[in-house]
Amino acid sequence: MRVSSRQIIVAGGGAAGFFAAIAAAEAGADVTVLEKTARFLDKVRISGGGRCNVTHADFEPRDFAARYPRGGPALLSPFSKFSAWDTVAWFAARGVKLKTEGDGRMFPVTDSSETIVDCLTNAALKAGVKLRRNCAVESVAKTAAGRFELTLAGAPVETISCDRLLLATGGCRAAAAGQLAVTLGHTLVPPVPSLFTFQVETSWLRSLAGVAADAEVSVPAIKLRERGPLLVTHWGLSGPAILRLSAWGARALHDLNYQFPLRVNWLPETNAEKLNAEFQARRESAGARLLVNVPLFPLTARLWEQLVLAAGLARETRWAALSRGQAQALAQQLTRTEFQVTGKSLNRDEFVTCGGVPLGEVNFKTMESKLCPGLFFAGELLDVDGITGGFNFQAAWTTGFVAGQAMAAGA
Repeated sequence: MRVSSRQIIVAGGGAAGFFAAIAAAEAGADVTVLEKTARFLDKVRISGGGRCNVTHADFEPRDFAARYPRGGPALLSPFSKFSAWDTVAWFAARGVKLKTEGDGRMFPVTDSSETIVDCLTNAALKAGVKLRRNCAVESVAKTAAGRFELTLAGAPVETISCDRLLLATGGCRAAAAGQLAVTLGHTLVPPVPSLFTFQVETSWLRSLAGVAADAEVSVPAIKLRERGPLLVTHWGLSGPAILRLSAWGARALHDLNYQFPLRVNWLPETNAEKLNAEFQARRESAGARLLVNVPLFPLTARLWEQLVLAAGLARETRWAALSRGQAQALAQQLTRTEFQVTGKSLNRDEFVTCGGVPLGEVNFKTMESKLCPGLFFAGELLDVDGITGGFNFQAAWTTGFVAGQAMAAGA
């Protein structure tokens, strides 16, 4: 039964917009979602390689908030109202069970993002949400009566109005994407990419495309360091360690024009003493064998061979002939390989930006604007972004849920 006739328009048919629309409609509001493209929930559909990393299995709000390079403290209040645990329960109540992988990422047991898309779509329709595709908002104004008038793109010109407006239009890859917020009195933190991969021109590295390793990566110029899975690609380096590094360093790396030295420690579990002992053991046990044919655990044979050659050792070098100087050069290469990063590539499954509506302009207890009563925000339009692993989707679910309930209640 509907208990409110409050009219709400949600601009943006992505994760945050849908979650807010469902929360508001289930609380009794009259809700319409406007999506400028031909499909709803596109980012949900392609995320996680088509599996959709829904959230992360860290159910303590303070620990969860620590995974956001920007916006973590502001999210503490929203997370107390709707946490990762609430996300799991929300989807379970609607017939979608999530599973936890070894690194804490949570996916639907079907391993298909369509499961999440279908769940959200069905929940919206069941709650009575009206869904409009190919419906971009050209402009917005607030009337003297306190309502919002939206002019929609296209011909003939269409104008619609509402009591409450939620902007959930996604990240501001360009400042123009946040123009509706600016029109209503807000400012924008300049957007820059987050969660991107590194372009490296080094030919021997690129020849290893597809090779993975657990490594420590660092950018000495800005004192950034991360450890985790590292993936070599045809253009350079990717994987969770690189994506996390790019998130924490998003603005600093932008200021460096994405050109900087990067160090890689391929054996983060070891140290110089252990390496020397390992080298000596190989001299004794495999002295007649070629270095390139006897890799150190856990390095793959291909990666080991290229690291040996990059250290300046001849392919014909045998373990028994490894000199002290050669051993030092090899140890240096294994623990402090230096690459010159020459650019970035956006990670197609994440494509997150930092920047957007400043946190100080929003009441995070309700997600309502402090500058324009009746205007609400959710998702990546805010200057909030998390590291890879389900944290950006959780921010979308949480801010959407809090905004949806507050809009319906008239908070």
